[in-house]
Amino acid sequence: MTISGIITAIVIGAIIGALGRLVLKGKQNISIIATILVGIVAALIGTWLASLLGVADTGGIDWIELALQIGLAAVGVSIVAGSSRRR
Repeated sequence: MTISGIITAIVIGAIIGALGRLVLKGKQNISIIATILVGIVAALIGTWLASLLGVADTGGIDWIELALQIGLAAVGVSIVAGSSRRR
């Protein structure tokens, strides 16, 4: 992976993670780094699921893929926030 690929993954992860946090109600007590990591993982899994469903690479904005990624990020953020509350 090139440097530009890593930077792109971080930026996309930050955006997806932030959108995932916006979907959830209330305040989530997780760090920005955790949000970015959850966003990166959600973006990768969402893209993989969209390709399995055959809805990826439509030539425009892949709204279903984006919705999958944001939904997965919301689930990931809630899991991370829930696990940090128990400590």
